[in-house]
Order: sequence, then C-alpha cells, then structure tokens
Amino acid sequence: MPRDVRSRTLRRAPEKEANAFQPRLRRRYSDEQLLAELRECAERIGRSPTMREFAGDARTPVHPQTMVEHFGGWNQAKRLAGLVPRRFATEEELLGQLRALGDELGRVPTGRDLDERRATMPSKSLYWHTFGSLSSALRAAGFDVPARDERIQRALDQGERLTGRLRRLPRFSDWQRARRGDTRMLSEWQVYRLFAGERGGWTTFRSALRARLEGKGVEIGPDGRVTPNGPSPQ
Repeated sequence: MPRDVRSRTLRRAPEKEANAFQPRLRRRYSDEQLLAELRECAERIGRSPTMREFAGDARTPVHPQTMVEHFGGWNQAKRLAGLVPRRFATEEELLGQLRALGDELGRVPTGRDLDERRATMPSKSLYWHTFGSLSSALRAAGFDVPARDERIQRALDQGERLTGRLRRLPRFSDWQRARRGDTRMLSEWQVYRLFAGERGGWTTFRSALRARLEGKGVEIGPDGRVTPNGPSPQ
C-alpha cells in the first residue's frame, strides 16, 4: 500500500472510533429513566444512596453528575425519586414520610417499620436527631402517641397478661416471641427503654411487674415462677 494511502487510513481509524463513541456520549435519558436508576440503586444497597455510593454501583450506567446536571442537584433528584436526602431533609419532608407510611400501614408507624424500609424511609437516628425522639416526631406528624406514663402502664398490663400465659415473669426472649404473634404489643426494646436505669431495663421491668402482681396477691417465687396454688395473673 502506498505510504500516503496508508497514512490517510491510519488517520481515519481514530476518527471512526470517535464517531462511534459520540452517540454514547450524547445518550439522552428521560426523567423517569434517571429516577428509576436512583430507586433501583437504593433497593440494591438498602438505603438512599450518596453520590459516592451511586457512582460505585456497578449496575448503574449513569454517572451522578448526570443527575446533578439534569435535575439541578443531587438531593433534588432524590426527592423526585421519592428518596428523602439522608442529611438535608426538611422537617416537613420527614413528617410527610411518616404520614405516608402511616396511611400505607393503617396504624402508627414503629421503629421496626422504618428499619424494614431503609431504602425509602429516613433512619430512626435522623428522626431522633431532628425531633429528639421518634415518639416526638410521630406526635408532630399528627399521630396519637401515648405519653411515657401511659406506655409504662401499657407495658405492665401486657406483662401481666403474658405472665398469666407463661406462669412466670417473662424474659426478653419471651416478649420477642409473643410480639411476633401480636404486633399490638410494645416491642421488647420499647419496654427495655421505658424501664432503663442503673439496673438495666429488663431487670427493672421484671421488678416492677413482680411488685404489681404481688400487690394483687399473686405469689411469685425467687425464680420468677407463679406459685401454683396462688391467685393467677389476669
């Protein structure tokens, strides 16, 4: 091949490769395609992604800068995708998420509900940091959340009924199993935190439960078992 022809061929090769690459550089995504990529990434990693996490997701073909340029900001893109930004959510956005979750569940949301929806819901710690507690956030969102004294009485009422079934004071694991069958019960960790003190939450709860039952004439042995011949808990 003559030198001038070979030279022109070599010059055209990079040009052809560049032309083939240009459509990929100019690829256009619709709003919904981009937002779907965000949601799918959140599902894969189990939480609302940061820019670094999105860029590190090998199954996501979109660069986070594309999101920023397309929607005017990373957090704006996440809001449009239904993913509350993890650090910069407003109080009203956080409360709106709680209300929407309550509508979905048909009841007051719990900490466990948030844990099970980490991909789409803010974390419990964010609610604690913003409102002081999850209970305070729920009240601000319009839910009827009992005050501390009411919840303590509720825990003791539920503990009394569970003692009657078990014929002994309930252990932490007993409460866990019982709540799986009755989600209306307070969670074991809610009970623990209600009674947390110098002796430990569950020990304090069992002591309070023992005092209540013995005040009603129920005899409880040193091992926490209800005396067979004594009155039964209600």
